[in-house]
Amino acid sequence: MRKIQMVDLKGQYAAIKEQVDASIQEVIDTTAFINGPEVQGFQKELEAYLGVKHVIPCANGTDALQIAMMGLGLEPGDEIITADFTFAATVEVIALLRLTPVLVDVDPVNFNIDIAALEKAITPKTKAIVPVHLFGLAANMDEIMALAEKHNLYVIEDNAQGIGSKYTSKDGTKKMTGGIGHVGSTSFFPSKNLGCYGDGGAIFTNDDDLAHTIRGIVNHGMYVRYHHDVVGVNSRLDSIQAAVLRAKLPHLNSYNNARRNAARKYTAAFQGVDQIITPTGYCNAGNSICDTCDCHVFHQYTLRIINADRDALVKHLNENDIPCGVYYPIPLHAQKAYKDDRYNEADFTVTNQLVKEVISLPMHTELDDEQIAFITKTVIDFVTK
Repeated sequence: MRKIQMVDLKGQYAAIKEQVDASIQEVIDTTAFINGPEVQGFQKELEAYLGVKHVIPCANGTDALQIAMMGLGLEPGDEIITADFTFAATVEVIALLRLTPVLVDVDPVNFNIDIAALEKAITPKTKAIVPVHLFGLAANMDEIMALAEKHNLYVIEDNAQGIGSKYTSKDGTKKMTGGIGHVGSTSFFPSKNLGCYGDGGAIFTNDDDLAHTIRGIVNHGMYVRYHHDVVGVNSRLDSIQAAVLRAKLPHLNSYNNARRNAARKYTAAFQGVDQIITPTGYCNAGNSICDTCDCHVFHQYTLRIINADRDALVKHLNENDIPCGVYYPIPLHAQKAYKDDRYNEADFTVTNQLVKEVISLPMHTELDDEQIAFITKTVIDFVTK
């Protein structure tokens, strides 16, 4: 059996090595390292893939979130609602801009922002909602957009883990996540479903005026060289990373399908094990991972371990050379940087439970049946002993 990796970047690279190497060499030969043809080409190709009018590449996913908020003209003190159960970058940029983060609980089934908790948290100071498509699963965008329209709020999609996921609306229409709200953002960190070989990110929008503002922000506030019209930052996707992403983008659907297939095999193996709750898809057809479900791209395959010792399982897997991860071990509301007297522990019952139960298993495009069988048997044998 091949060595099990949490993410097998070497295996993925081997399949597209010739194209990647040639594209990188072309950038080096032309020395068009910043905003060269590879960046412009990737931008247009990603716009077509996502079905959005504007893609603005930037240096990383955290910058993408921050720049999206800067583009909306939010003011210090404005309240921004997001999920408590996510990576810190989501709330980090809110605090950096001196906005007020408002953390709410998540749904116990799909781990995304709880709609009832979201609605309860809206106040006259609320200006935006940041839904996170956590672990690659589309959040309930129908309800989120309806609340945003009712209360005149912006929706900023954190699509760092969900690129390629499709949300099916109640009317049956499908849209790519990241292009449903007023503005979306993503990360191209190497381990992402569409990852480069360093840092990278992008912002998406269908709003022409917002896109114009953001294009200035990412480039020191310049539209004309040395004319600074808005307060900006230096956040650009370099041409080598764009070249890698252009090579990978045509394969993204097959990458995501491979992840879904691995997820189905994991889930089938765990059926009937009382100590394990498997992840589900979320679409308006119901909560399931079905053959036609495209709402989940499985950036992570995350179990809930109940009536068994999750931390001991982590240790056991590591001892058997099976990598795993706990995403995330501490709720954001309990992190030292984001503690706030406004928060009541009773409002975070789901998140507080999830951090004790979740464990993410290896998930990538190169997983094979032998590896999945070994991983699942090792988990089952431990939790049922």
